[in-house]
Amino acid sequence: MDFDDLPRKLTGPIVDVEKEDLSPISMEHLVERVARLQAEITRTQSEMKAKEASKNAAEAFFKS
Repeated sequence: MDFDDLPRKLTGPIVDVEKEDLSPISMEHLVERVARLQAEITRTQSEMKAKEASKNAAEAFFKS
């Protein structure tokens, strides 16, 4: 069994962000927060695509 197959408990900054009380945050800061989170989502999706491409290339190599 590969360690990547084991379930992982999510911890760290993302969990902290999810639990944060947003009510005291100003509208200006909320807008900035959304923009930064969207940028992080884009960065994460790019990494996911790169990993998928690498996996597909490896699978294609070993199939032939």
